[in-house]
Amino acid sequence: MCGIIGILGRTAVSERLVDSLRRLEYRGYDSTGVATLDDGRLERRRAEGKLRNLEARLLAEPLGGDAGIGHTRWATHGKPTEHNAHPHATERVAVVHNGIIENFRKLRQALEEKGATFASDTDTEVVVHLVHSYLLMGYSPQEAVWASLPQLRGAFALVFLFNGYRDLLIGARRGSPLAVGYGNGETYLGSDAIALAPFADGISYLEDGDCVVLSREKGVIRDANGAVVAREVLKTGGASFVADKANYRHFMAKEICEQPDVVGRTLAHYVDMSAERAALPIKLPFHFSDVRRATITACGTASYAGAIAKYWIERLAHIPVDVDIASEFRYREAPIRKGDLAIFISQSGETADTLAALRHARDKGAHTVSIVNVPTSTIARESEIVLPTLAGPEIGVASTKAFTCQLMALAAFAVAAGAARGEISASEERGLVRELIEVPRLMAAALACEPQIEKLARTIAKTRDVLYLGRGTSYPLALEGALKLKEISYIHAEGYAAGELKHGPIALIDENMPVVVIAPFDSVFEKTVSNMQEVAARGGRIILMTDARGAAEAAVEPEATILLPDMVPTFAPIVYAVPIQLLAYHTAVIMGTDVDQPRNLAKSVTVE
Repeated sequence: MCGIIGILGRTAVSERLVDSLRRLEYRGYDSTGVATLDDGRLERRRAEGKLRNLEARLLAEPLGGDAGIGHTRWATHGKPTEHNAHPHATERVAVVHNGIIENFRKLRQALEEKGATFASDTDTEVVVHLVHSYLLMGYSPQEAVWASLPQLRGAFALVFLFNGYRDLLIGARRGSPLAVGYGNGETYLGSDAIALAPFADGISYLEDGDCVVLSREKGVIRDANGAVVAREVLKTGGASFVADKANYRHFMAKEICEQPDVVGRTLAHYVDMSAERAALPIKLPFHFSDVRRATITACGTASYAGAIAKYWIERLAHIPVDVDIASEFRYREAPIRKGDLAIFISQSGETADTLAALRHARDKGAHTVSIVNVPTSTIARESEIVLPTLAGPEIGVASTKAFTCQLMALAAFAVAAGAARGEISASEERGLVRELIEVPRLMAAALACEPQIEKLARTIAKTRDVLYLGRGTSYPLALEGALKLKEISYIHAEGYAAGELKHGPIALIDENMPVVVIAPFDSVFEKTVSNMQEVAARGGRIILMTDARGAAEAAVEPEATILLPDMVPTFAPIVYAVPIQLLAYHTAVIMGTDVDQPRNLAKSVTVE
């Protein structure tokens, strides 16, 4: 989740660029940089480490110019060094980037064959050379960007600054957020409103696929089809709403839409994208080959993340895994041996039951690993190993982005364990990492189903009970889908393993019962279809969440089909979490409940 700022100002902008980057420090970063047009020429200053290092560099080597871009980088491709820091530039164009360019190797090879010389190890640098190649062909800056964007595969936000064009910034987003700010004779671009609030009188948010061409007087926004569109301008002086919720009605909606960004950030923390291998950020005090057994302990949504991880760890690393609800773990007197691996998952890191379970396992001599969103929390402090989820602050009580970031961290952990134990080959590890790298883009694509889900929610809101079904890793996701609906809409819902349908829940099926079936086309898809047929035979209303092949081979006619992007099914739960969250959210909105603070619930449960 890198930080982006761009300013077309009336006076020198370098100090304001740094001030804006300081406001984005909460996102986390490991290098910084700015570029300006000094006398119309592109000039850059970059530094490894914290923002104070960039400030020292600018003090020694000042930058003039009234147009510029800045960046705080969280390393993905390449180490956090100065030559990998943003902005990346040629003599004609500079760019800052948030996100991941999945096909950068192919693009880099093609550009190098045409004579491009690369100075970094990053995926971002291919973007600047690609745009530069079109400039050399006589394209205008706008034309060069428009020609380049369709060639980029991944989720990204980009801001371009062009040599000799002091009244031009171009921004584009696909998956990662980007906001436009409007001031008195000035315009701005930023990765969120916090960076823009001190300067902008009004802020608008680009929608997915948008591209904006800014001058100091106006911004022209085009959608993914190239049509000029207007995006609502929100006044910044009215309330903290703009800075906190952006243009979303609720924090939960904002946090659902942030997932491609924050899941990508978490991914970058756990894999070496250049080498295509899992790379845990901490040296472990044990070797995976010595682990005989693992337990995963958590509460609520986090426990469902653990249940999905059980499938991954057992399949990829062949380590037996037990999943326990934290409130039960201590009291059932499960045998824990010295050297066992005990994993604890908590968004807040303060969950009382999970903390008590951790202390119990630690006292028994287990290796304790915590997966938390707050690295200064009690659970983190008392764990032997801390694996942060990097979701950023999650305000909505019902967990969304923390859940999918937990899944990403656990998926990378499973791949690392499998590779370390020799259960997966180097080529299999590379293939799995490639699948993980695609997840942020696929999540962004999944968000496109929101209008259909909003319409479907109007039907769900009229029901009293909903059943969720899934097999394999989709089974814990069915449990999570039911929990989300219960939490914020107060509709009774239950999740079941689809194969258990005929062992009791089928008695509930009638013409009034919606049945949400989570079924990517995978090795158990045909089994799930047979369960859908059982529902259809009894008049149940099937809502199918699947991909194109699954929809074609479903063999039943659902009441509604939510079509998700095609993907290798291994890590599909991270992507399929998006529609189940959206369904719960829109149902709750229609019913008029307090979405962000549902009754009787707290964000962090700090008592047993």
